[in-house]
Amino acid sequence: MNNFFNKLQLVFQDKILRKRILFTLFALILFRVLAAIPIPGVDHARLAQFFASNEFFGLLNIFSGGGLAQLSIVMLGVGPYITGSIILQLSTVVIPKLKEMYQEEGEMGRRKFAQYGRILTVPLAIVQSFAFIKILQSQNIFLNSSPFALVTNLVVITAGSVLLMWLGELVSEYGIGNGVSLIIFAGIVAVLPTSIGQLVFAFDPSQIPLYLAFVIVSALVIVGVVVITEAERPIPVTYAKQVRGNRVYGGTSTYLPLRLNQSGVMPIIFGIAILSFPQIILRYLSSAANSLVASVSSAALSVLANAWFYAIAYFFLVFVFTYFYTAVTFDPDQIATNLQKNGAFIPGVRPGKSTSEHISRILTRLTLVGALFLGFIAVLPLIIRGVTGITAISLGGTALLIVVSVVIDLIKKIDAQVSIREY
Repeated sequence: MNNFFNKLQLVFQDKILRKRILFTLFALILFRVLAAIPIPGVDHARLAQFFASNEFFGLLNIFSGGGLAQLSIVMLGVGPYITGSIILQLSTVVIPKLKEMYQEEGEMGRRKFAQYGRILTVPLAIVQSFAFIKILQSQNIFLNSSPFALVTNLVVITAGSVLLMWLGELVSEYGIGNGVSLIIFAGIVAVLPTSIGQLVFAFDPSQIPLYLAFVIVSALVIVGVVVITEAERPIPVTYAKQVRGNRVYGGTSTYLPLRLNQSGVMPIIFGIAILSFPQIILRYLSSAANSLVASVSSAALSVLANAWFYAIAYFFLVFVFTYFYTAVTFDPDQIATNLQKNGAFIPGVRPGKSTSEHISRILTRLTLVGALFLGFIAVLPLIIRGVTGITAISLGGTALLIVVSVVIDLIKKIDAQVSIREY
């Protein structure tokens, strides 16, 4: 406990660290202010009625921080930026130059890769905002549906999405933690009181055992996320002895930590983005003038709306993206090469290709456990909702997972900054 208070005191005493934390808080407050500024020409009574009767848009509203329910200027949140990042990372599988840029060209290559993601955000934001506006226009939510009003709203919403992307990157550079994840976190935390309030107002004394079971499951989820996030498999590494003059260097033993869940919460966010983006486009096409397009879109929407199909697809996407994200961010060949260059080796394993295969084999087994856990936790709220019939649970479960993971990551980043200043 004394150690905790000492670190907390150091956080507020250190000028640079204090500036980083205050900048992060300022950015999140600014995001909440922007989320409260609506775009012009909206019938808010019809908008509230639409969201009350549409669960899918209610889920999207949570991840936009409530901005979608108010049709704010940042109603898309960081969704287009995340979708663009997903498309680019998927492209590394089929475009070798992109893979080489991301993994082999170092910091400069990653900056170029990130720049492509920013550029791709703009057309994706335009497409998503256009689909949203057309869907809402079909519900007579916009008071003015003229072409000029449409273009104005497209520009405002797209600019809001780009502004949030820029704000998130500023937090990553000048603040604490991952800016995009923190913006999603702030949006979820801002909407959670409303979801909890709905649960309280819909309280039924006969369902007290179910509520207690939900509290217990939530606690177990939090514990499970913490355990899986912190769990790691140490691989022993020994540095060969080197004689330089009269001195002997090396000969020490250390370990290479492989995390059980290398990808963090990103597979959950990827899964939601991949499932939500087609639904937005299909909902727009379902009201198209062409009867064939409308019927095909409606049929596809009915398939996506099926609870079993949605749960299976969600689990599959989270599982696959866990492996994919781990493969993109962690390269066993690079680790094996770096170990060999530094005169290090894994006891009992030959340097080079054998070391790479050994690390890859261990990483594959670890990722299997992490992927199964993330997939199960992702669909667990849907299973509980199917059993209990309580809608708020399905919206709060995934949000809880993201909040816990982001908080753990933020605490570790702050702790790392404190440790740097301690030493």
